[in-house]
Amino acid sequence: MAQIDPDSPVPKYFQLREILLDLIESNELPIGAAIPSERELCQRFGLSRMTVRQAVDHLVSEGRLHRVPGKGTFVARPKIELALQLTSFSDDMRARGMEPGSRDLDRRVVRASAHLARELGIPPGDSVHFIERLRTADGEPLSIERAHIPVALAPDLDSYDLSGRSLYALLESRYGLVLDAGELTIDGGIADPGDADLLKMPRGGAVLLLQRRSYVDGVCAELGVSTYRADRYQLRTLLESPTRRP
Repeated sequence: MAQIDPDSPVPKYFQLREILLDLIESNELPIGAAIPSERELCQRFGLSRMTVRQAVDHLVSEGRLHRVPGKGTFVARPKIELALQLTSFSDDMRARGMEPGSRDLDRRVVRASAHLARELGIPPGDSVHFIERLRTADGEPLSIERAHIPVALAPDLDSYDLSGRSLYALLESRYGLVLDAGELTIDGGIADPGDADLLKMPRGGAVLLLQRRSYVDGVCAELGVSTYRADRYQLRTLLESPTRRP
């Protein structure tokens, strides 16, 4: 096992963070395993309790570890990278080797308000399907999806059971609606009490709020608003240097 180098310019807490990360990523500390106590880490690496706590706090804030009051600190499940592409939740989870699931929370037809009509590009008062579902992966609740779809595009959509089914796959197979473009806005927020309970997370916990407009041949076919558990998701994207002018 690596040791702390007292002569290194790298802070000791950061060296310990790296050592613990190596143990996690090499599976010497597997998911769900308890890490050594603060006292054990202090004795093993010759560090103060403050330094050890700083290293562990960093890994907790990064989502690599989680604390259970009265029991200890454990290796957390890795976060899921949020797909920044036009794909269904079901397809995304299956591509990760996880089993997607869903539970209907609300299904009804509403009249488009002025705001909703602008977002969907339809006249105010037009009929819109409202579909609210809890989405799970391997039985764990991950997000709440709220979709708005013009009734004119999918007339009898409300008659189909969507439990454990991909909405996008149904739109394609039943109505020929193949979503080919979209716009995505991501914000951070705090879960309201109802959503927190459904997602089995602490009330007041952090969430990612995604608003998506999906198109078929330039026509807006869906306005989706999704709430994702921030403790289970992370964002990753490629960065490119802007082209320099000669």
